[in-house]
Amino acid sequence: MTNKLLILLFCLLLSFSALAQEKEDKKKVDQKEVKKSKKPSTKNIEGVIITPIDSIVRKEIDPLRPSKAAFYSAILPGLGQAYNKKYWKIPIVYAALGAGVYFYIDNNNGYNRAREAYKRRLAGFQDDEFQDKFTDDGLREAQKSLRRNKELSLLITVGLYALNIIDANVDAHLLQYNVDENLSFKPHYKINEFNRKGTVGLTMNFKLD
Repeated sequence: MTNKLLILLFCLLLSFSALAQEKEDKKKVDQKEVKKSKKPSTKNIEGVIITPIDSIVRKEIDPLRPSKAAFYSAILPGLGQAYNKKYWKIPIVYAALGAGVYFYIDNNNGYNRAREAYKRRLAGFQDDEFQDKFTDDGLREAQKSLRRNKELSLLITVGLYALNIIDANVDAHLLQYNVDENLSFKPHYKINEFNRKGTVGLTMNFKLD
């Protein structure tokens, strides 16, 4: 009976020793990870280094980043998107602005040709390029239409330029948010237990650790 009791005590001592060794190893690993993270740390009474959760999970916020992105896009369209590392948006920016500039130039050239032809007709010449296409009244209407399209193209191009700046600014804001499972907003589908019908909705998760 005494031998069995001694064996039992010996096994318990071994288990406690193993458990203590495991905790000690875990503390050492945690300390190494904290040192590698280079985050602000504090010490408790026992001298174990503890890293605050906020310093690990939260990203460092740069309040000037949105302004910088907007400024870069104002200087050169697409530069703010490159600053935000949204390189795939740069071709879209230039395609949109290029289309606006193209239609403005095309309508402006057409307006200038129609205006010059109308001036020649008033001067008594009948050799303009629109002689077989438009009458005098038709040429006046063509000038009005081309001038309206030219102004509309310019307005759209300026709007696209402003949109390029706004996009860079908003992207810079959103990139600094901490998006994880503790803060999410997503659709869900649930079966009602009473009538066995499906319902569709939105779920918002907001967890504080």
